[in-house]
Amino acid sequence: MANKRPTLDDLDLSLGKRTRLHRLLYEHGPGNGTLLLLPIDQGLEHGPVDFFPNPESASPAYQCRLALEGGYSGIVFHVGLAQKYMRDYAGKVPLVLKLNGKTNIPPDNYAFSPQTASVEDAVRLGADAVGYTLYVGSPAQGEDFVQLQQIREACDDYGMPLIIWSYPRGEAIGKKGGRDSLYAVDYAARVANELGADVVKLNVPKFEDPRNAESPKPYNTLYKEMDYASAVAKVVASAGKTMVLFSGGSKISDEDLLEKARICMEQGATGLIFGRNMWQRPFEEGLAMTAKIKEMLRSV
Repeated sequence: MANKRPTLDDLDLSLGKRTRLHRLLYEHGPGNGTLLLLPIDQGLEHGPVDFFPNPESASPAYQCRLALEGGYSGIVFHVGLAQKYMRDYAGKVPLVLKLNGKTNIPPDNYAFSPQTASVEDAVRLGADAVGYTLYVGSPAQGEDFVQLQQIREACDDYGMPLIIWSYPRGEAIGKKGGRDSLYAVDYAARVANELGADVVKLNVPKFEDPRNAESPKPYNTLYKEMDYASAVAKVVASAGKTMVLFSGGSKISDEDLLEKARICMEQGATGLIFGRNMWQRPFEEGLAMTAKIKEMLRSV
């Protein structure tokens, strides 16, 4: 049985959070209580390499235009890009401000994403939500939890919705099925719910990967009973009353992308977050694909 998608009426939210989430869910994007976000945090997280397939996309103006003309629920920026590129889109494209980040130069065995901006910055820039990357299972998890606590408290003070990118990382998770295992992603969903996320961004678990057999019981055999829909349903259930966004991940065929996105929504996700799958395309092709995704979101 599919999970029920949480609505604003299901959640105990402050007036500020309710107002900002209403804008994202109903006044922009598909507009039917679902979300479609366009992230452009990859320049920090991955470096310029992601822009090589479409050199025009190296300018954040490209993604701003795609978010506006495509009618996304919001765009995800780090503080420097928000300050430099959002002026012409203020009030037209909602901003989700990422509050922490790192490069991919150091190894992930002690993964930690330090704070790079504040909730006050988000208020000053007119953001409708903030994003925080949490590395579940990293040896730096203790520092991460404390940093997140401070940001969560500021979000409560300012009525700012908190979206947690909940990512399993570190050597320990690598020895328990890997960071994309059913065990790891399911745990990450629960952690975000426990720690106060309003929305959690997750990757769909790789339930067919044989490394799942290295996971703790019962996950070491549970994955064998899963298909794509049941794996998605499991992690959505673990997120509880936290709204779930699923990542578009690496590039796949358009038909496969749409089918997997539809399954995620049917299993109770609130929305989707597509970055490289959209802006690595030529502009008109990205717009056309965005329109297909929005059509699907409006039908679920």
